[in-house]
Amino acid sequence: MTAITANLKTPLEMLYHWEKTKPDAIYLSQPLKGDYRHWTWKEAGQEIRRMAAALKALDFPPKSNIALISKNCAHWMMTDLAIMMAGHVSVPMYPNLHAETVRYILEHSGAKAIFIGKLDDWDSMKSGLTDDVLPISFPLYGPSGYNKWETMTAKHEPMRGEPNRDLDETMTIIYTSGTTGTPKGVVHNFEALAFAAMNGLQDRFNPGPDGGRLFSYLPLSHIAERLLTGMGGVYSGSQVYFAESLDTFNKDLVTARPTVFLAVPRIWTKFKGAILSKMPQKKLNILLKIPILSGVIKKKIQTNLGLDQVRHVISGAAPIAPSLLEWYQKLGLDIQEAYGMTENAAYSQSNPKGKCKIGTVGTAMPGVDCKISDIGEILVKSKATMQGYYKEPEKTAETMTEDGYLKTGDQGEIDANGYLKITGRVKDIFKTAKAKYVAPSPIELKLSKNPYIEQVCVVGTGMPQPMALIVLTEEGAKTERSEVAESLMETFAEVNPTLEKHEKLKKAIIMKEAWTVENNLLTPSLKIKRNPLEKQCSPNYDKWYEDKDAVVWC
Repeated sequence: MTAITANLKTPLEMLYHWEKTKPDAIYLSQPLKGDYRHWTWKEAGQEIRRMAAALKALDFPPKSNIALISKNCAHWMMTDLAIMMAGHVSVPMYPNLHAETVRYILEHSGAKAIFIGKLDDWDSMKSGLTDDVLPISFPLYGPSGYNKWETMTAKHEPMRGEPNRDLDETMTIIYTSGTTGTPKGVVHNFEALAFAAMNGLQDRFNPGPDGGRLFSYLPLSHIAERLLTGMGGVYSGSQVYFAESLDTFNKDLVTARPTVFLAVPRIWTKFKGAILSKMPQKKLNILLKIPILSGVIKKKIQTNLGLDQVRHVISGAAPIAPSLLEWYQKLGLDIQEAYGMTENAAYSQSNPKGKCKIGTVGTAMPGVDCKISDIGEILVKSKATMQGYYKEPEKTAETMTEDGYLKTGDQGEIDANGYLKITGRVKDIFKTAKAKYVAPSPIELKLSKNPYIEQVCVVGTGMPQPMALIVLTEEGAKTERSEVAESLMETFAEVNPTLEKHEKLKKAIIMKEAWTVENNLLTPSLKIKRNPLEKQCSPNYDKWYEDKDAVVWC
């Protein structure tokens, strides 16, 4: 294992380093209506220093909490660093929250100000603003009617020198996306993020000798994206590109050609669907068997995705089906599945490049101690572990062991080579009418190999046998029902023999609508909210279960 980095530096120290060593190299690249606005390290540094001076002039108490709500963009990253430089604490918020959640986070954190940036529907969120919070609008894409970034920075000279922060100071409070209820504020100090970023980049996800290129599009309020592109950019000296919109996503990704790329399983599924819509699986299988042509096809697909220059391809934030990883391996993309959570700065396990073990989330990152509790729960400890939940000592105590291990809430097992396999969620396990427990996650992963399944949730509390709630892919929705039903039953026939008798699936229930953030069935980080979904669907369970057909269409 690579030695642990001992000489930790704050993000501010790294910013000053790049300002001096490569001031004219491009740091941030923001797409704007088909063109790009670039900031060099020197230019970004000047913007950051001006905003830090402006924040200082507001005379907030030291270490005040400053909120930030925006989709990913250059000013998001500059704001994060300006808040640090001014001596305050950043509180990032998801760009697709409901107004009541905006209000809750602002009130709970006691935020003094909020930066408002690139958003799709600020009108539906703005009622969450509280009167005692100062709103500051980003240039280029922020809403009107608030204090303007450019007006504030124009009044101040850039902050001079190299103001720094102590490693044990609080750097950020990250509110979880709330899969199980009210968001909790995870408190991280500078040491946690520095430890995770410096060791992660050195040991597993090095962007390249010259810094490489990163593509930032998953919410920066999510710890995985914050660590990889927010912190990764400033710690590795990488050029960071952004996505302008959903419509331009593929074009922007192809322009960036990142050397490190992270996606959640749902995006990998969508990529696969897009590839197969242009080249059916049977044709692809034939072409990949032809020696010379196989290499050409792989390169073309990678180039069309924008991943022809990638050094590390990562999947995280949720379990990914082994069949999907195997599918991408055949295309020459060896996806490194990783594991972590907000509470440990997304720094826990990952599959090393060239040593990926499908079906596991990899081995412990440098400096991570991992063990399995008596009840099978995964426990982890490192310098990246949170300080606790903001203003919630009881919940902190519930989540931490007496000797400092984080209770992940996941069940797992570690093999002889140190690879960790997730076997389920402690809280997701349900009991059938036969008083037998079922862990749904492993079953869902097995079902995900079906090409017509985009989202799946296995349920069955109090029922004789479990059922699978299914959202079809776009291709599945266009396909004849009889063909989809036949395909699903073939998958059931493959999966059921691998399950215990009480786990065997009885029904496939095809949902009428997709589960989304907007209908409150997905978290902002695209995890399924199991409890709200079951609350919505459970009144129909008996009717669906008694239906004469094995595949039931809602």
